[in-house]
Amino acid sequence: MSPTRRFLPVEAWEDRRHRMGFRGEMAALAYLTSCGWSIEAHRFRLGRHDLDLIVRQGGIVAFVEVKTRRGVGSGAPIESLGARQRASIARLAEVWRLRYGRPGDTYRFDLVGVFERAGGGHVIEHVADAWRAGR
Repeated sequence: MSPTRRFLPVEAWEDRRHRMGFRGEMAALAYLTSCGWSIEAHRFRLGRHDLDLIVRQGGIVAFVEVKTRRGVGSGAPIESLGARQRASIARLAEVWRLRYGRPGDTYRFDLVGVFERAGGGHVIEHVADAWRAGR
């Protein structure tokens, strides 16, 4: 770790949206592992960009973007994923593939929408193969 960055536990993060996003990622991680996926990476980072989750099931590797919402007032999770963010995710996925990919792997981009319930708990929506790189 660089001397200018220090570790902060999630509870100490000042931005509540970041804390909510982290909770959503943990819920998505639990959901995907319960569906038989193994976690290859969480928050794979390159510069200031990151991939939320990279998961594997046999020879299929999914690069997963997690969108956490409290309700549908700000739109569905898939609607909030613009072309610029999809392109950024695709670039990071290519770096990961070159570094850690295995011969014969199949790659796709998934989206997991996590809706936080007011009384606690989550509703998970998994969109497999949500988009293709370059589109």
